[in-house]
Amino acid sequence: MIATMEYVDILDKSEQLGSMVMDSDIMEAYTNSQKALHKDKEAQKLIRDFQHIKEQYDDVQRFGRYHPDYNEIMKKVRAAKREMDMNDKVAEFKIAERNLQKLLDEISRYVAQSVSEQVKAPQEGAALTDSGCGCGSGGGCGCAS
Repeated sequence: MIATMEYVDILDKSEQLGSMVMDSDIMEAYTNSQKALHKDKEAQKLIRDFQHIKEQYDDVQRFGRYHPDYNEIMKKVRAAKREMDMNDKVAEFKIAERNLQKLLDEISRYVAQSVSEQVKAPQEGAALTDSGCGCGSGGGCGCAS
């Protein structure tokens, strides 16, 4: 591909946009909450405990309800997740993460729509949800959702 001035200009502007995101209050809140989460020993213990029980859950999921420990593991996973989610540092991080994702979705949507209405872009946190659709459209395409 031959680099044209237009191409170079687009790259420069995309770098500027990236810098603006990195310098934003939303990114600062995300970074601060991430650092606070990593420093909090209680939160880290809850995360490790949840990851450990999640591994057991993944093993049980291969067999579903037929696994002898299915009900026990399901209860443990829900309890561990609830306990982890109730931690202040985890909750703050999740809020900051959603705010950052919302900003990135808005930017993506703005860029996509400035090109064409037919260009698909994430909508309202679709990147944080699993629609079951493999095409990445958030289920909007009508395939298995």
